Amino acid sequence: MDKTKRIVFDTNLLIRYLINDDARKAQIVDALLKKAGNGEVHILLPGIVVAELVWVLESFYRMKAAEIADLVDSILNTPGLTVSDDVIVRSALKRYRTEGVDLVDAWIAAFAQKNGAREIHTFDKKHFKGIEGVAVVQL
Repeated sequence: MDKTKRIVFDTNLLIRYLINDDARKAQIVDALLKKAGNGEVHILLPGIVVAELVWVLESFYRMKAAEIADLVDSILNTPGLTVSDDVIVRSALKRYRTEGVDLVDAWIAAFAQKNGAREIHTFDKKHFKGIEGVAVVQL
């Protein structure tokens, strides 16, 4: 069994790192990412952190989807970092970037597809507008 120390990142670490509004905190996160790259630690990133990160960057920092997706991709591609539900998260992020779909709606669609569901049932079909590969059933 791998003896590498495992740590979990909270969203605020990634915000401080990506926004760099507090140089000391950004440097702490940078050092942890370098340790992960060197195999000294393994970072576990809950998928929900990605969702919260996108929400904060959109709502508070007013960043655009393409810029956010690039930043999130750079984090997800960090050596020594594993995100939960990796396939779903990456699929949702791709849709978010290319189809202009809300990340959470893209996440639900990716979850449906990964799990063999052909339909998403909802009361609000407009949120799933433009999502291909699954039928959206408005109830």
